[in-house]
Amino acid sequence: MNKRLVGLAEQALFASTIFVLFLLLVNDRFVVPLWLQPLGRMHPLLLHFPIVILLLAMVMEAFRFRTATASNPGLAEFYRDFLSNLLLVGALSAGVTVIMGLFLAKEDGYSGQVLQWHKWSGVGIFFVASLVYWARKKTWYTARLAWAGALTTVLFLIGAGHYGATLTHGDNFLFQPISSQFKPTPVSFDKALVYADVIQPIFEQKCVSCHNPDKLKGQLNLSSVEAMLKGGKSGKLFVAGKPDVSLLLERIHLPLDEKKHMPPSGKSQLTPQEITLLALWVKENADVRKRVIDLPPTDSLRFMAAGLFKPAEPVDEFSFDAADEETVKGLNNDYRTVAPLAKELPALAVNLYNKATFTSEKIAELSPIKQQIVYLNLNKLPVKDTDLKRIGEFENLQKLDLNFTDVTGAGFADLIPLKQLQTLSLAGTGITYDALRKQLGAFKKLKTVAVWNTALTTAQVEQLQKANKGIHFIAGFDGTSSETIKLNPPQLKNGSTIFTQTVSLQLKHPIKGVQIRYTMDGTEPDSLNSPVFTGQTVLDQPTLVKAKAYKTGWFGSSVATFDFYKSNYKPDSVQLLLPLNPVHQADGAHTFFDGRLGTFNANSPAWANNWAGFRKNDMALVSEFKTPVRVSSVALRVMVEEETGIFPPGIVEVWGGDNRDQLKLLGTLKPDQPIKKATPVLKAVVCTIKPQTVSVLKIIAKPVNQLPEWHANKGKPGLLLVDEVFIN
Repeated sequence: MNKRLVGLAEQALFASTIFVLFLLLVNDRFVVPLWLQPLGRMHPLLLHFPIVILLLAMVMEAFRFRTATASNPGLAEFYRDFLSNLLLVGALSAGVTVIMGLFLAKEDGYSGQVLQWHKWSGVGIFFVASLVYWARKKTWYTARLAWAGALTTVLFLIGAGHYGATLTHGDNFLFQPISSQFKPTPVSFDKALVYADVIQPIFEQKCVSCHNPDKLKGQLNLSSVEAMLKGGKSGKLFVAGKPDVSLLLERIHLPLDEKKHMPPSGKSQLTPQEITLLALWVKENADVRKRVIDLPPTDSLRFMAAGLFKPAEPVDEFSFDAADEETVKGLNNDYRTVAPLAKELPALAVNLYNKATFTSEKIAELSPIKQQIVYLNLNKLPVKDTDLKRIGEFENLQKLDLNFTDVTGAGFADLIPLKQLQTLSLAGTGITYDALRKQLGAFKKLKTVAVWNTALTTAQVEQLQKANKGIHFIAGFDGTSSETIKLNPPQLKNGSTIFTQTVSLQLKHPIKGVQIRYTMDGTEPDSLNSPVFTGQTVLDQPTLVKAKAYKTGWFGSSVATFDFYKSNYKPDSVQLLLPLNPVHQADGAHTFFDGRLGTFNANSPAWANNWAGFRKNDMALVSEFKTPVRVSSVALRVMVEEETGIFPPGIVEVWGGDNRDQLKLLGTLKPDQPIKKATPVLKAVVCTIKPQTVSVLKIIAKPVNQLPEWHANKGKPGLLLVDEVFIN
């Protein structure tokens, strides 16, 4: 390498050293701009280059003094020059790699103890390699120092490589193939817990490598129940009972090439069966203590989970052979799961989903495994009477779920070949008394028939029970003779709770004959004094509506709360004067007037464009109107979640005037701040002003400068999240 090139490289090495020191000193205060983030993401691409060069260089450095006394002076000089250039290239490339790594570590999702070990071992490689390069030219540099420098660099290389592998592949990556051979004895079905033995193993296999105390990607830790329930930076992991709006399922169902898809592209992906298990668990309120055996006998989660455990007691001997593994694998897809009923048994449980894509062919496709199917779940699918003939071919079927399908009983005779049938669920169908009366006697092993929510009367069910003493009929709740249960809350029919002038309040309830009572003064509705909802209520002001459902023979529902927001004016142009928080960019200034309200999942895919965030900068929003408007209030809808440091603004200022250069302060507001252990809320903070006619409004909302002393992040700035602005 010529001297000029060496000189330039040495200057670059010195500059890299200074820059790395600077980045380490200001680590908590600098933000990587978007245009530099691709450079940081080149870190994994480049890091192997300095590793190989420095390993070779340090081995050569350790034997440098031996070659210096070699009998061939020309060879010794070549060795010395080649090694010097190799060390220079290795140290410089290590510096560039460290800079890229420091940039990458500033992105969301990188935190934890492992990251710190990886960072400092990488920095150690760079500094030691640089020190060796500069020191080796000094007269005091000895063979012992050469050995020490080489050994230290190699140790740092091993450490950085180990922690880097842990970051990308998870803990115990090196010895996982060996340790996997020593798995604990699986629990029996009767002792298995839904979360600990069904759900947590999925997290362990597919999620914990990135979401653990040492690598808190997205501030989410899935290694324990307590941490899992806490959620992460994007909010709670799930909404109990609502898989369709849960962050966990939203991220899983994103396209594989989507940045927020989980697990990330390149990682081991969830199987259709695992996805279904997670969805069913969330749907059943995500209980972390319930046993699998405590789930109802016809429960889909129970049947799917049962295949993961050894039987609690001896099970039926099956005379048929197991189905071909490749055939079973090929039948698993986005609308169907096929899984063993229990380990080492040939019997299979089949669940079909997605009403929109269902056709009769989906049942016909199961013909290759018709002998092995013992459980078939077609719940809520448009199954017709003509489809029963196909189902009748599954000769070993023991449990059949036809709840809320379109069967009427016209093809009921086609099920007679099912000689092993023990459980038949027909709830919510058009099944008739005559169809059951004529055919039930043909099913000799039938033990349970579910007919709740059908047209069968109590008297007809009693007649069927009398004629079929070996069968238990599940007729459900009739509201009078059954045990009293609680109504679910009323629901809102309005497409949006934001209105301009007036809006008609629209409430509904899925159960017929329910009376809905409501209030608009903040008090809780009761069954005597609160007004009955008749569909005639019109709102003309921002209103908090509370509603409860009542019906004779039932307990009243919980209170349902609905916030209605009035927004008279939408600006003709809007502009943010200061940058948004990098994590919560939303749709920029247009976010505040798009009519879409956010939820507590501030980063979930379904609501990703709804929250604009401010931490280091104030919210400074300028709104302009082509035609002057008369303004008396400005409201900001904000999230308040004390635990995660999301606070309302410390102060709100409203400025107005005829143009940008002649604005005056119209009003200020200091919203109430949360106290310790405050309940998270989504609310509007309203700044009322003396009515003014303006063409320009400037709204300033300042994030809380320092979180209070009692907060876990005391002294740090709070995060302000705003999703909508209402001008009236």
